[in-house]
Amino acid sequence: MTDPAPTRTSPRWFVAGDLNGFFGLVVDNLSILGFIAAALIGIFGVPADIVFGRMFPGTALGVLVGNLLYTWMARRLAARTGRDDVTAMPLGLDAPTSIGMALLVLGPAFAGLRERGLDPQAAGIAVWQLGMASLVVMGVLKLVLSFAGDWVTRMIPRAALLGSIGGAALLLLGFLPLVELLRSPVVGLVTLGLLLYALAAGGRVPLRIPGVLFALLVGLALYYGLGLSGLLTGFTLPQAAWPAPALPWPSLGFVDGLPATVPYLSLLLPFGLLMVVGGINVAESARAAGDDYRTRDVLLVEAVSTLVAGVCGGVAQTTPYIGQPAYKHMGARSGYTLLTGLFVGIGGMLGLVSGLVQWLPVAVLAPIIVFVGIDITVQAFHSTRREHAIAVALAFLPAIAYLLNIKFGNPAWIAPERFAELYANVDGHGLPELATIVVLGNGFIITAMLWATALVALIDGQSRKAVLTLLVAAALTLFGVIHSVHPAGALVLPWQLEGLRQAIALQFAGGYAVLALVLGLLSLQRKPPQPAS
Repeated sequence: MTDPAPTRTSPRWFVAGDLNGFFGLVVDNLSILGFIAAALIGIFGVPADIVFGRMFPGTALGVLVGNLLYTWMARRLAARTGRDDVTAMPLGLDAPTSIGMALLVLGPAFAGLRERGLDPQAAGIAVWQLGMASLVVMGVLKLVLSFAGDWVTRMIPRAALLGSIGGAALLLLGFLPLVELLRSPVVGLVTLGLLLYALAAGGRVPLRIPGVLFALLVGLALYYGLGLSGLLTGFTLPQAAWPAPALPWPSLGFVDGLPATVPYLSLLLPFGLLMVVGGINVAESARAAGDDYRTRDVLLVEAVSTLVAGVCGGVAQTTPYIGQPAYKHMGARSGYTLLTGLFVGIGGMLGLVSGLVQWLPVAVLAPIIVFVGIDITVQAFHSTRREHAIAVALAFLPAIAYLLNIKFGNPAWIAPERFAELYANVDGHGLPELATIVVLGNGFIITAMLWATALVALIDGQSRKAVLTLLVAAALTLFGVIHSVHPAGALVLPWQLEGLRQAIALQFAGGYAVLALVLGLLSLQRKPPQPAS
Protein backbone atom coordinates (compact mmCIF):
# COMPACT_ATOMS: atom_id res chain seq x y z
CA MET A 1 0.00 0.00 0.00
CA THR A 2 1.49 3.35 -1.03
CA ASP A 3 1.56 6.42 1.14
CA PRO A 4 -1.19 8.92 0.35
CA ALA A 5 -0.19 11.99 -1.63
CA PRO A 6 0.34 15.17 0.39
CA THR A 7 -2.83 17.09 1.04
CA ARG A 8 -2.64 20.42 -0.77
CA THR A 9 -3.96 22.79 1.86
CA SER A 10 -3.29 26.49 2.19
CA PRO A 11 -0.79 27.04 5.04
CA ARG A 12 -1.70 29.41 7.85
CA TRP A 13 -0.49 32.96 7.47
CA PHE A 14 0.56 33.39 11.09
CA VAL A 15 1.35 31.15 14.06
CA ALA A 16 2.44 32.05 17.59
CA GLY A 17 6.13 31.43 16.85
CA ASP A 18 6.08 34.06 14.11
CA LEU A 19 6.06 36.79 16.77
CA ASN A 20 9.38 35.61 18.24
CA GLY A 21 10.85 35.32 14.76
CA PHE A 22 9.61 38.80 13.87
CA PHE A 23 11.25 40.45 16.88
CA GLY A 24 14.52 38.62 16.31
CA LEU A 25 14.71 39.48 12.61
CA VAL A 26 13.61 43.11 13.05
CA VAL A 27 16.15 43.73 15.82
CA ASP A 28 18.91 42.32 13.60
CA ASN A 29 18.00 44.69 10.78
CA LEU A 30 17.50 47.74 13.01
CA SER A 31 20.83 47.17 14.73
CA ILE A 32 22.66 47.11 11.41
CA LEU A 33 20.83 50.21 10.17
CA GLY A 34 21.61 51.89 13.47
CA PHE A 35 25.32 51.18 13.20
CA ILE A 36 25.40 52.36 9.57
CA ALA A 37 23.80 55.64 10.65
CA ALA A 38 26.12 55.99 13.66
CA ALA A 39 29.19 55.41 11.50
CA LEU A 40 28.24 57.65 8.59
CA ILE A 41 26.73 60.50 10.62
CA GLY A 42 28.63 60.25 13.91
CA ILE A 43 32.09 59.24 12.70
CA PHE A 44 32.35 60.69 9.19
CA GLY A 45 29.83 63.55 9.34
CA VAL A 46 27.60 62.58 6.41
CA PRO A 47 24.48 64.80 6.53
CA ALA A 48 21.66 63.03 8.37
CA ASP A 49 19.04 64.00 5.80
CA ILE A 50 20.94 62.11 3.11
CA VAL A 51 21.42 59.01 5.25
CA PHE A 52 17.82 58.87 6.52
CA GLY A 53 16.01 60.42 3.57
CA ARG A 54 17.90 58.92 0.62
CA MET A 55 19.93 55.89 1.70
CA PHE A 56 17.55 54.21 4.15
CA PRO A 57 14.32 54.05 2.10
CA GLY A 58 15.94 52.16 -0.78
CA THR A 59 17.85 49.92 1.62
CA ALA A 60 14.59 49.09 3.43
CA LEU A 61 12.87 48.38 0.10
CA GLY A 62 15.43 45.65 -0.60
CA VAL A 63 14.53 44.02 2.72
CA LEU A 64 10.82 44.23 1.83
CA VAL A 65 11.23 42.68 -1.63
CA GLY A 66 13.48 39.87 -0.41
CA ASN A 67 11.27 38.90 2.53
CA LEU A 68 8.11 38.95 0.40
CA LEU A 69 9.75 36.60 -2.10
CA TYR A 70 11.02 34.27 0.62
CA THR A 71 7.53 34.27 2.21
CA TRP A 72 6.05 33.27 -1.14
CA MET A 73 8.67 30.52 -1.56
CA ALA A 74 7.84 29.12 1.89
CA ARG A 75 4.10 29.10 1.27
CA ARG A 76 4.64 27.45 -2.11
CA LEU A 77 6.82 24.75 -0.52
CA ALA A 78 4.26 24.19 2.26
CA ALA A 79 1.39 23.90 -0.21
CA ARG A 80 3.36 21.54 -2.46
CA THR A 81 4.41 19.20 0.35
CA GLY A 82 1.27 19.48 2.47
CA ARG A 83 3.38 20.36 5.53
CA ASP A 84 2.49 23.05 8.05
CA ASP A 85 5.97 23.35 9.60
CA VAL A 86 7.81 24.99 6.69
CA THR A 87 9.88 27.96 7.88
CA ALA A 88 10.66 30.80 5.50
CA MET A 89 14.24 31.79 4.81
CA PRO A 90 15.08 34.88 6.92
CA LEU A 91 16.43 37.78 4.90
CA GLY A 92 17.98 40.99 6.09
CA LEU A 93 20.94 43.31 5.76
CA ASP A 94 24.26 41.50 5.81
CA ALA A 95 26.18 42.67 8.88
CA PRO A 96 29.82 42.33 7.70
CA THR A 97 29.37 43.88 4.27
CA SER A 98 26.84 46.52 5.36
CA ILE A 99 29.13 47.77 8.11
CA GLY A 100 32.08 47.30 5.79
CA MET A 101 30.35 49.56 3.25
CA ALA A 102 29.96 52.25 5.90
CA LEU A 103 33.45 52.01 7.40
CA LEU A 104 35.52 51.08 4.35
CA VAL A 105 33.75 52.59 1.33
CA LEU A 106 31.13 55.28 1.99
CA GLY A 107 32.74 56.94 5.00
CA PRO A 108 36.28 57.19 3.59
CA ALA A 109 34.88 58.35 0.23
CA PHE A 110 32.95 61.14 1.97
CA ALA A 111 36.04 62.16 3.95
CA GLY A 112 38.09 62.27 0.76
CA LEU A 113 35.54 64.46 -1.03
CA ARG A 114 35.42 66.85 1.93
CA GLU A 115 39.22 67.13 1.91
CA ARG A 116 38.98 68.15 -1.75
CA GLY A 117 36.71 71.03 -0.85
CA LEU A 118 33.20 69.71 -1.57
CA ASP A 119 30.51 70.96 0.76
CA PRO A 120 28.79 68.32 2.95
CA GLN A 121 25.61 68.12 0.86
CA ALA A 122 27.41 67.69 -2.46
CA ALA A 123 29.80 65.15 -0.96
CA GLY A 124 26.88 63.32 0.64
CA ILE A 125 25.00 63.07 -2.66
CA ALA A 126 28.13 61.77 -4.41
CA VAL A 127 28.64 59.15 -1.71
CA TRP A 128 24.96 58.14 -1.91
CA GLN A 129 25.38 57.57 -5.66
CA LEU A 130 28.55 55.58 -4.95
CA GLY A 131 26.56 53.39 -2.55
CA MET A 132 23.83 52.83 -5.13
CA ALA A 133 26.38 51.92 -7.78
CA SER A 134 28.16 49.58 -5.37
CA LEU A 135 24.94 47.66 -4.75
CA VAL A 136 24.27 47.40 -8.48
CA VAL A 137 27.80 46.04 -9.06
CA MET A 138 27.40 43.48 -6.27
CA GLY A 139 23.86 42.63 -7.38
CA VAL A 140 24.92 41.95 -10.97
CA LEU A 141 27.79 39.78 -9.73
CA LYS A 142 25.41 37.81 -7.48
CA LEU A 143 22.91 37.45 -10.33
CA VAL A 144 25.55 35.96 -12.62
CA LEU A 145 27.02 33.72 -9.93
CA SER A 146 23.56 32.47 -8.94
CA PHE A 147 23.89 30.09 -11.87
CA ALA A 148 27.48 29.12 -11.01
CA GLY A 149 27.43 28.75 -7.24
CA ASP A 150 28.71 25.19 -7.23
CA TRP A 151 31.62 26.14 -9.49
CA VAL A 152 32.61 28.97 -7.13
CA THR A 153 32.70 26.66 -4.13
CA ARG A 154 34.84 24.15 -6.05
CA MET A 155 37.37 26.74 -7.17
CA ILE A 156 37.82 28.63 -3.89
CA PRO A 157 38.32 26.54 -0.73
CA ARG A 158 36.12 27.21 2.28
CA ALA A 159 39.14 28.21 4.36
CA ALA A 160 39.85 31.04 1.90
CA LEU A 161 36.27 32.27 1.74
CA LEU A 162 35.56 32.11 5.46
CA GLY A 163 39.07 33.08 6.51
CA SER A 164 39.04 36.28 4.47
CA ILE A 165 35.71 37.42 5.91
CA GLY A 166 36.66 36.08 9.37
CA GLY A 167 39.64 38.40 9.55
CA ALA A 168 37.51 41.37 8.55
CA ALA A 169 34.87 40.30 11.07
CA LEU A 170 37.27 39.99 14.00
CA LEU A 171 39.23 43.17 13.35
CA LEU A 172 36.64 45.49 11.81
CA LEU A 173 33.37 44.19 13.28
CA GLY A 174 34.93 43.03 16.53
CA PHE A 175 37.65 45.47 17.52
CA LEU A 176 36.42 48.79 16.11
CA PRO A 177 32.91 48.52 17.64
CA LEU A 178 34.51 47.24 20.87
CA VAL A 179 36.33 50.56 21.18
CA GLU A 180 33.04 52.39 20.60
CA LEU A 181 31.12 50.41 23.25
CA LEU A 182 33.91 50.95 25.81
CA ARG A 183 33.49 54.69 25.48
CA SER A 184 30.36 54.08 27.63
CA PRO A 185 31.66 51.04 29.53
CA VAL A 186 28.74 50.50 31.91
CA VAL A 187 26.23 50.36 29.08
CA GLY A 188 28.51 48.63 26.57
CA LEU A 189 29.93 45.93 28.82
CA VAL A 190 26.55 45.03 30.31
CA THR A 191 24.92 44.78 26.87
CA LEU A 192 27.79 42.69 25.47
CA GLY A 193 27.80 40.46 28.56
CA LEU A 194 24.07 39.82 28.27
CA LEU A 195 24.42 38.93 24.61
CA LEU A 196 27.15 36.42 25.45
CA TYR A 197 25.04 35.08 28.33
CA ALA A 198 21.96 34.55 26.16
CA LEU A 199 23.50 33.56 22.83
CA ALA A 200 26.85 31.95 23.64
CA ALA A 201 26.10 30.42 27.06
CA GLY A 202 22.44 29.66 26.37
CA GLY A 203 21.30 31.43 29.54
CA ARG A 204 17.59 31.79 30.30
CA VAL A 205 15.94 35.16 29.65
CA PRO A 206 12.71 36.28 31.40
CA LEU A 207 9.39 35.86 29.56
CA ARG A 208 11.14 33.93 26.78
CA ILE A 209 12.17 37.21 25.16
CA PRO A 210 14.68 36.71 22.30
CA GLY A 211 18.20 37.17 23.66
CA VAL A 212 19.13 40.02 21.32
CA LEU A 213 15.95 41.93 22.16
CA PHE A 214 16.49 41.43 25.91
CA ALA A 215 20.07 42.74 25.77
CA LEU A 216 18.94 45.66 23.65
CA LEU A 217 16.18 46.64 26.10
CA VAL A 218 18.50 46.44 29.12
CA GLY A 219 21.14 48.47 27.31
CA LEU A 220 18.63 51.16 26.34
CA ALA A 221 17.32 51.34 29.92
CA LEU A 222 20.87 51.77 31.25
CA TYR A 223 21.84 54.31 28.63
CA TYR A 224 18.88 56.61 29.06
CA GLY A 225 18.56 55.99 32.81
CA LEU A 226 22.18 56.83 33.55
CA GLY A 227 22.26 59.56 30.94
CA LEU A 228 19.22 61.42 32.23
CA SER A 229 20.62 61.08 35.77
CA GLY A 230 23.83 62.83 34.73
CA LEU A 231 25.97 59.74 35.32
CA LEU A 232 26.98 59.11 31.70
CA THR A 233 29.84 61.14 30.25
CA GLY A 234 28.99 62.79 26.94
CA PHE A 235 25.29 61.89 27.05
CA THR A 236 22.94 63.91 24.88
CA LEU A 237 19.36 63.21 23.93
CA PRO A 238 18.91 62.61 20.19
CA GLN A 239 17.28 65.31 18.12
CA ALA A 240 13.66 64.21 17.83
CA ALA A 241 13.50 64.91 14.11
CA TRP A 242 11.46 62.25 12.40
CA PRO A 243 12.29 62.17 8.70
CA ALA A 244 9.53 62.92 6.24
CA PRO A 245 8.16 60.01 4.19
CA ALA A 246 10.31 59.23 1.15
CA LEU A 247 9.36 56.80 -1.59
CA PRO A 248 12.38 54.98 -3.05
CA TRP A 249 11.64 55.51 -6.72
CA PRO A 250 13.95 53.85 -9.27
CA SER A 251 16.53 56.27 -10.66
CA LEU A 252 19.66 56.34 -12.77
CA GLY A 253 21.66 57.95 -9.98
CA PHE A 254 23.75 54.81 -9.72
CA VAL A 255 25.11 55.48 -13.22
CA ASP A 256 26.79 58.66 -11.97
CA GLY A 257 28.34 56.66 -9.13
CA LEU A 258 29.77 53.83 -11.24
CA PRO A 259 33.14 55.52 -12.00
CA ALA A 260 33.66 56.07 -8.26
CA THR A 261 33.36 52.32 -7.58
CA VAL A 262 36.61 51.50 -9.41
CA PRO A 263 38.96 52.13 -6.44
CA TYR A 264 36.72 49.97 -4.27
CA LEU A 265 36.25 46.96 -6.57
CA SER A 266 38.78 44.97 -4.55
CA LEU A 267 36.27 45.23 -1.66
CA LEU A 268 32.96 45.14 -3.53
CA LEU A 269 33.61 42.03 -5.61
CA PRO A 270 34.60 39.86 -2.62
CA PHE A 271 31.57 41.24 -0.73
CA GLY A 272 29.28 39.98 -3.49
CA LEU A 273 31.13 36.68 -3.87
CA LEU A 274 30.93 35.94 -0.16
CA MET A 275 27.17 36.48 -0.18
CA VAL A 276 26.79 33.90 -2.96
CA VAL A 277 28.78 31.35 -1.00
CA GLY A 278 26.88 32.29 2.14
CA GLY A 279 23.60 31.81 0.29
CA ILE A 280 24.69 28.32 -0.77
CA ASN A 281 25.56 27.44 2.82
CA VAL A 282 22.27 28.86 4.09
CA ALA A 283 20.30 26.79 1.59
CA GLU A 284 22.15 23.68 2.70
CA SER A 285 21.45 24.56 6.34
CA ALA A 286 17.73 24.95 5.64
CA ARG A 287 17.69 21.68 3.73
CA ALA A 288 19.28 19.91 6.68
CA ALA A 289 16.53 21.37 8.90
CA GLY A 290 13.89 19.87 6.64
CA ASP A 291 12.99 22.70 4.25
CA ASP A 292 14.22 21.83 0.77
CA TYR A 293 14.57 25.17 -1.00
CA ARG A 294 16.21 25.22 -4.40
CA THR A 295 19.64 26.82 -4.01
CA ARG A 296 19.40 28.77 -7.25
CA ASP A 297 16.08 30.31 -6.15
CA VAL A 298 17.59 31.38 -2.81
CA LEU A 299 20.50 33.05 -4.61
CA LEU A 300 18.30 34.72 -7.23
CA VAL A 301 16.09 36.33 -4.58
CA GLU A 302 19.21 37.61 -2.83
CA ALA A 303 20.52 39.11 -6.09
CA VAL A 304 17.19 40.65 -7.13
CA SER A 305 16.58 42.29 -3.74
CA THR A 306 20.09 43.76 -3.79
CA LEU A 307 19.61 45.12 -7.32
CA VAL A 308 16.21 46.62 -6.44
CA ALA A 309 17.73 48.31 -3.40
CA GLY A 310 20.63 49.72 -5.43
CA VAL A 311 18.50 51.10 -8.25
CA CYS A 312 16.13 52.68 -5.71
CA GLY A 313 18.77 54.37 -3.57
CA GLY A 314 19.90 51.69 -1.13
CA VAL A 315 23.48 51.34 0.08
CA ALA A 316 23.54 47.99 1.98
CA GLN A 317 23.07 44.57 0.42
CA THR A 318 20.61 41.95 1.59
CA THR A 319 21.34 38.31 2.30
CA PRO A 320 19.57 35.21 3.63
CA TYR A 321 20.53 34.72 7.26
CA ILE A 322 22.28 31.55 8.41
CA GLY A 323 19.82 31.17 11.32
CA GLN A 324 16.92 29.54 9.46
CA PRO A 325 17.00 26.42 11.70
CA ALA A 326 16.99 28.70 14.77
CA TYR A 327 13.85 30.45 13.56
CA LYS A 328 12.28 27.06 12.92
CA HIS A 329 13.15 26.07 16.50
CA MET A 330 11.37 29.24 17.71
CA GLY A 331 8.23 27.98 15.99
CA ALA A 332 8.29 30.61 13.23
CA ARG A 333 6.83 29.69 9.85
CA SER A 334 6.23 32.20 7.04
CA GLY A 335 4.42 35.00 8.84
CA TYR A 336 7.55 36.38 10.50
CA THR A 337 9.28 37.20 7.20
CA LEU A 338 6.10 38.83 5.91
CA LEU A 339 5.81 40.98 9.06
CA THR A 340 9.51 41.88 8.98
CA GLY A 341 9.43 42.85 5.33
CA LEU A 342 6.38 45.05 5.80
CA PHE A 343 7.69 46.67 9.00
CA VAL A 344 11.18 47.44 7.70
CA GLY A 345 10.09 48.23 4.14
CA ILE A 346 7.07 50.43 4.80
CA GLY A 347 8.60 51.81 7.99
CA GLY A 348 11.69 52.78 6.01
CA MET A 349 9.61 54.68 3.47
CA LEU A 350 7.50 56.46 6.10
CA GLY A 351 10.50 57.51 8.20
CA LEU A 352 9.52 55.24 11.10
CA VAL A 353 12.66 53.13 10.88
CA SER A 354 14.91 56.18 10.61
CA GLY A 355 13.18 57.73 13.61
CA LEU A 356 13.67 54.60 15.71
CA VAL A 357 17.29 54.24 14.67
CA GLN A 358 18.10 57.72 15.97
CA TRP A 359 17.19 56.57 19.48
CA LEU A 360 19.52 53.54 19.33
CA PRO A 361 22.90 54.65 20.78
CA VAL A 362 26.19 53.24 19.55
CA ALA A 363 27.00 51.93 23.05
CA VAL A 364 23.97 49.60 22.75
CA LEU A 365 24.33 48.69 19.06
CA ALA A 366 28.09 48.11 19.06
CA PRO A 367 27.91 45.01 21.34
CA ILE A 368 25.58 43.34 18.82
CA ILE A 369 28.09 44.00 16.04
CA VAL A 370 30.96 42.73 18.22
CA PHE A 371 29.08 39.50 18.84
CA VAL A 372 28.39 39.10 15.12
CA GLY A 373 32.09 39.60 14.39
CA ILE A 374 33.13 37.01 16.97
CA ASP A 375 30.53 34.53 15.76
CA ILE A 376 31.67 34.85 12.13
CA THR A 377 35.29 34.35 13.21
CA VAL A 378 34.43 31.19 15.14
CA GLN A 379 32.46 29.88 12.17
CA ALA A 380 35.51 30.36 9.95
CA PHE A 381 37.39 27.78 12.04
CA HIS A 382 34.48 25.43 12.80
CA SER A 383 33.34 25.15 9.19
CA THR A 384 36.74 24.24 7.75
CA ARG A 385 38.79 21.09 7.95
CA ARG A 386 41.18 20.91 10.90
CA GLU A 387 44.28 20.75 8.70
CA HIS A 388 43.17 23.95 6.92
CA ALA A 389 42.90 25.98 10.16
CA ILE A 390 46.36 27.45 9.59
CA ALA A 391 45.14 28.86 6.25
CA VAL A 392 42.21 30.51 8.04
CA ALA A 393 44.62 32.10 10.54
CA LEU A 394 46.91 33.25 7.71
CA ALA A 395 43.94 34.93 6.02
CA PHE A 396 43.38 37.10 9.11
CA LEU A 397 46.72 38.93 8.81
CA PRO A 398 45.97 41.36 5.93
CA ALA A 399 42.92 42.61 7.87
CA ILE A 400 45.26 43.79 10.65
CA ALA A 401 47.07 45.98 8.14
CA TYR A 402 43.78 47.44 6.93
CA LEU A 403 42.74 48.19 10.51
CA LEU A 404 45.98 50.15 10.93
CA ASN A 405 45.29 51.90 7.60
CA ILE A 406 41.95 53.14 8.92
CA LYS A 407 43.60 54.67 11.96
CA PHE A 408 46.76 55.96 10.27
CA GLY A 409 44.69 57.49 7.48
CA ASN A 410 42.67 59.55 9.96
CA PRO A 411 43.93 63.18 9.64
CA ALA A 412 43.19 63.64 13.35
CA TRP A 413 45.88 61.04 14.08
CA ILE A 414 48.46 61.76 11.38
CA ALA A 415 48.40 64.95 9.30
CA PRO A 416 48.28 64.24 5.52
CA GLU A 417 51.67 65.92 5.04
CA ARG A 418 53.26 63.77 7.73
CA PHE A 419 51.56 60.65 6.30
CA ALA A 420 53.04 61.35 2.85
CA GLU A 421 56.47 61.87 4.43
CA LEU A 422 56.33 58.56 6.32
CA TYR A 423 55.02 56.73 3.23
CA ALA A 424 58.16 57.70 1.31
CA ASN A 425 60.68 57.40 4.15
CA VAL A 426 63.29 54.87 2.97
CA ASP A 427 65.55 54.23 5.98
CA GLY A 428 67.99 51.60 4.81
CA HIS A 429 65.95 48.65 6.13
CA GLY A 430 63.92 47.85 3.05
CA LEU A 431 60.69 49.47 1.94
CA PRO A 432 59.20 52.20 4.17
CA GLU A 433 57.32 50.63 7.09
CA LEU A 434 54.16 52.70 6.67
CA ALA A 435 54.09 52.05 2.93
CA THR A 436 54.40 48.32 3.59
CA ILE A 437 51.46 48.37 6.01
CA VAL A 438 49.31 50.42 3.62
CA VAL A 439 50.12 48.20 0.63
CA LEU A 440 49.44 45.03 2.61
CA GLY A 441 46.06 46.39 3.72
CA ASN A 442 44.90 47.56 0.29
CA GLY A 443 42.70 44.86 -1.26
CA PHE A 444 43.01 42.84 1.96
CA ILE A 445 40.01 40.57 1.37
CA ILE A 446 41.24 39.35 -2.03
CA THR A 447 44.78 39.08 -0.63
CA ALA A 448 43.49 36.90 2.20
CA MET A 449 41.57 34.68 -0.21
CA LEU A 450 44.61 34.19 -2.43
CA TRP A 451 46.96 33.45 0.47
CA ALA A 452 44.59 30.93 1.99
CA THR A 453 43.83 29.32 -1.39
CA ALA A 454 47.53 28.82 -2.10
CA LEU A 455 48.21 27.37 1.34
CA VAL A 456 45.22 25.00 1.19
CA ALA A 457 46.43 23.82 -2.20
CA LEU A 458 49.89 23.09 -0.77
CA ILE A 459 48.39 21.26 2.22
CA ASP A 460 46.27 19.15 -0.13
CA GLY A 461 49.25 18.37 -2.36
CA GLN A 462 47.97 20.46 -5.29
CA SER A 463 51.20 22.28 -6.12
CA ARG A 464 50.06 23.38 -9.57
CA LYS A 465 47.01 25.11 -8.14
CA ALA A 466 49.21 26.87 -5.57
CA VAL A 467 51.61 28.05 -8.29
CA LEU A 468 48.74 29.30 -10.44
CA THR A 469 47.22 31.16 -7.47
CA LEU A 470 50.54 32.89 -6.74
CA LEU A 471 50.94 33.93 -10.37
CA VAL A 472 47.43 35.39 -10.31
CA ALA A 473 48.41 37.28 -7.15
CA ALA A 474 51.50 38.67 -8.92
CA ALA A 475 49.40 39.90 -11.86
CA LEU A 476 46.76 41.45 -9.61
CA THR A 477 49.49 43.22 -7.63
CA LEU A 478 50.79 44.99 -10.73
CA PHE A 479 47.36 46.54 -11.34
CA GLY A 480 46.60 47.36 -7.72
CA VAL A 481 43.73 44.92 -7.28
CA ILE A 482 45.72 43.77 -4.28
CA HIS A 483 48.63 45.65 -2.70
CA SER A 484 47.75 48.88 -4.46
CA VAL A 485 50.59 51.38 -4.08
CA HIS A 486 48.04 54.18 -4.14
CA PRO A 487 47.43 55.19 -0.49
CA ALA A 488 43.64 55.11 -1.06
CA GLY A 489 43.79 51.64 -2.65
CA ALA A 490 42.91 52.73 -6.20
CA LEU A 491 43.67 50.56 -9.21
CA VAL A 492 46.87 51.46 -11.08
CA LEU A 493 48.53 50.86 -14.44
CA PRO A 494 52.02 49.42 -13.90
CA TRP A 495 53.58 51.24 -16.85
CA GLN A 496 52.51 54.59 -15.39
CA LEU A 497 54.17 54.04 -12.02
CA GLU A 498 57.40 55.79 -11.16
CA GLY A 499 60.01 55.90 -8.40
CA LEU A 500 59.20 54.33 -5.06
CA ARG A 501 55.67 53.26 -6.03
CA GLN A 502 56.99 51.39 -9.04
CA ALA A 503 59.62 49.70 -6.88
CA ILE A 504 57.01 48.61 -4.30
CA ALA A 505 54.66 47.17 -6.94
CA LEU A 506 57.45 45.30 -8.75
CA GLN A 507 58.94 43.88 -5.55
CA PHE A 508 55.59 42.65 -4.21
CA ALA A 509 54.70 41.10 -7.58
CA GLY A 510 58.20 39.67 -7.85
CA GLY A 511 57.86 38.04 -4.44
CA TYR A 512 54.80 36.12 -5.60
CA ALA A 513 56.40 35.20 -8.93
CA VAL A 514 59.64 33.92 -7.40
CA LEU A 515 57.73 31.90 -4.80
CA ALA A 516 55.63 30.39 -7.59
CA LEU A 517 58.83 29.45 -9.47
CA VAL A 518 60.44 27.84 -6.43
CA LEU A 519 57.30 25.86 -5.56
CA GLY A 520 56.95 24.80 -9.18
CA LEU A 521 60.50 23.45 -9.18
CA LEU A 522 59.94 21.67 -5.89
CA SER A 523 56.86 19.99 -7.32
CA LEU A 524 59.06 18.32 -9.94
CA GLN A 525 60.78 16.19 -7.31
CA ARG A 526 60.15 12.50 -7.36
CA LYS A 527 57.70 11.37 -4.78
CA PRO A 528 59.22 9.00 -2.20
CA PRO A 529 58.13 5.40 -2.65
CA GLN A 530 55.15 4.41 -0.54
CA PRO A 531 55.93 1.71 2.06
CA ALA A 532 54.40 -1.65 1.31
CA SER A 533 51.29 -2.37 3.31
